[in-house]
Amino acid sequence: AVRSQTAALRAGLRAGRGAVSAATRAMRERKAKPAAEAAAAGQDLTSIAKPGDTLLVLGSPWFRTDYAELLRHIRGRCSGLSVGMLIYDLIPLAGPEFCDPGLVRTFRAWFTGTMPLVDRFFAISRATARDLERYARTAGLALKAPVAVLPIGTGFGGSGGRLPVPKITPPRIAALPPGFVLLVSTVEARKNHLLAFRAWRRLMDMLPPERVPTLVFAGRVGWMVADLMQQLENCGWLGGKIVLLEDPSDAELAALYAGCRFTIFPSHFEGWGLPVTESLAFGKLCVVSSATSLPEAGGSFCLYHDPEDVPEAVAILRRLIAHPEEVDELEARIRQDFRPTPWSDTAAALLAALEG
Repeated sequence: AVRSQTAALRAGLRAGRGAVSAATRAMRERKAKPAAEAAAAGQDLTSIAKPGDTLLVLGSPWFRTDYAELLRHIRGRCSGLSVGMLIYDLIPLAGPEFCDPGLVRTFRAWFTGTMPLVDRFFAISRATARDLERYARTAGLALKAPVAVLPIGTGFGGSGGRLPVPKITPPRIAALPPGFVLLVSTVEARKNHLLAFRAWRRLMDMLPPERVPTLVFAGRVGWMVADLMQQLENCGWLGGKIVLLEDPSDAELAALYAGCRFTIFPSHFEGWGLPVTESLAFGKLCVVSSATSLPEAGGSFCLYHDPEDVPEAVAILRRLIAHPEEVDELEARIRQDFRPTPWSDTAAALLAALEG
């Protein structure tokens, strides 16, 4: 049943992509062609979309400044068509301090123009749903239906499994010291690598160097972190206690998760928290921020701290370093009780919400 539902969802997504392509062609050509030719250019759209169908938007089209016009064009040509849209996060609106000002302006204009044209919104977390509802109230835009929250799949593959751990450890991972701690994320201001740096600096002041584990930043260097990168360079990356491993491959990422002692994720703002559920899928404890959606992602399996509270984070980290048996006990519970969410469950929930 799940397999057939997933196949139906995929078929619907293919139809949606065809509809958008046809509508886009029609919009591009209508100024240069007579009305009859423009109508003919949109013929594919009317053959795909039928009354009662839903155009389901699962991507992130906020970068298209013409998106509201596109949706109006689609709805004008397709009688009885409804529009559903999945929202991953509203970070440019709810956390603009972590974004480029141009992005904030673009996203706000897109969302304000698009929102009235959407019949049903879906969200990947309760936190994102709350942000959506709050913005609608603030902007004076009425939601046409309650926001449906979908269970988000864990890890990789339709079954919700994890990346396969390579039989031979990749060279960059083999070169890391044993017992390292892992932070998987693009290095950007929102992800709060600054707290991690400050926490490790305090650990170096409190403990003998040999007792402080190496912290691995796994991800590319992003935006709004020039000061942090300069500080790291100035202190020699804490004498090598912090390591940057840029652009890890899937094999390297799997080896990192498999080989780390535990993970951290101190982010200020997320729509969900994929690195948290990835960590749990690998049976690894995650010390994680208590902000936004992250407690939803980590549930009762993680240890939480305020993303602004360096002493609180340091206290947790120091306790885990001093009592490795606590890490072992917590990870034993993760391996026993954590149940990854298959992506097929996500598809089934989405289809059920559309049909309900």
